[in-house]
Amino acid sequence: MLLLSEVLIQNPQVENFDQLLETIKELRNTQMFFRIDVKPQFSDTPENWEDRLEAAFT
Repeated sequence: MLLLSEVLIQNPQVENFDQLLETIKELRNTQMFFRIDVKPQFSDTPENWEDRLEAAFT
């Protein structure tokens, strides 16, 4: 299972929400499930951040 908190910890080079989306897209083929367990603390995190992360994973 891919945990958002683990993605953020293991990818310290991710500096904004768009980079996070790209990272999730790259990792989606390595895991079957994705769990959003934290809110990304980027200044550009949109209100619909959960929907956008789930869409990037699928």
